[in-house]
Amino acid sequence: MTVLVDAPRSSDFTGLSQRVRAAGLLDRRPWYYAVRLTLVAALYAGGWAGLAVTHSLWFAIVLAVAYAQVALVAHDLAHKQVFRGRRWSEGLGMVVGNAGIGMSYGWWMNKHTRHHANPNHEEHDPDVAPDILVWSTRQAERARGAARLIGGHQALLFFPLLLLEGFNLHVQSARAIPSVKRRRLEGFLLYGHFAVYLAAAFLLLSPLTAIAFIVVHQALFGLYLGLTFAPNHKGMPVLTGDDEELDFLRKQVLTSRNVRGGVWLDVVLGGLNYQIEHHLFPNMPTPNLRRAQPIVERYCAEIGVPYQSETFVASYAQALRHLHEAGAPLRR
Repeated sequence: MTVLVDAPRSSDFTGLSQRVRAAGLLDRRPWYYAVRLTLVAALYAGGWAGLAVTHSLWFAIVLAVAYAQVALVAHDLAHKQVFRGRRWSEGLGMVVGNAGIGMSYGWWMNKHTRHHANPNHEEHDPDVAPDILVWSTRQAERARGAARLIGGHQALLFFPLLLLEGFNLHVQSARAIPSVKRRRLEGFLLYGHFAVYLAAAFLLLSPLTAIAFIVVHQALFGLYLGLTFAPNHKGMPVLTGDDEELDFLRKQVLTSRNVRGGVWLDVVLGGLNYQIEHHLFPNMPTPNLRRAQPIVERYCAEIGVPYQSETFVASYAQALRHLHEAGAPLRR
């Protein structure tokens, strides 16, 4: 889909950045992150402690939420929202990512950086690569393998497929270890997590219950992560080489969608419901995104750039409709 907007001006982002900086919205929020990290750590530790004491599968749900919240913390660390320096960001990122939830920090960082540089771009954004799902009719016409097999009905299969995302995250992380920069350290932490996780499950629970716990926990973890990231770009314009002339501001705003909701949604989605503001200012601390939102929306209206904001339900409706339309060539 080619994006049609007024001719971009390189000074547009500069004007917006000046307003955001003047409002102090790029300043660090150490107390916020001190409280948030403490609460997430307590949820994580409490989930495992509750499983150890009660042996109840209900704690698979608690730990699915905890793992997703840890992943959102790792996201903020990767963007240097918590610490300014790379050493602390990467160090804690590997602890919470590799050791905490079994996700390679280096692999995810590389993948997510490429996504931010070219969001929703068919040739450059790994998040819209046609591995299993297709994101445009052009991809559908060229689809091979699993994407060709399920692409025609991918809208119906989208949520069931998210149940596999937790397992996929671990597999992709393990496969990427040989290519990451600190492969020995990351490998030690990643495989250490796998070993401790499996040992804890099978030592605390009977074999069949342990298997059930792992399946439920990882499925719900994947579903939560998918529900966090899916509304942000899916159903928005998919860029191609014809859209290379877009400037930074338009590239980020036109491919992103905000999800409207209260403070509870900020907590559940880790601030990623303000996807437009996050893409424009990726190192902006999460609690400042809500304050930045009206500034950015007003500025976009002034320069004539469409600004997309939907409710939680409407955002998924648009994403699923887009998936259905993208897979049309595979239903013929």
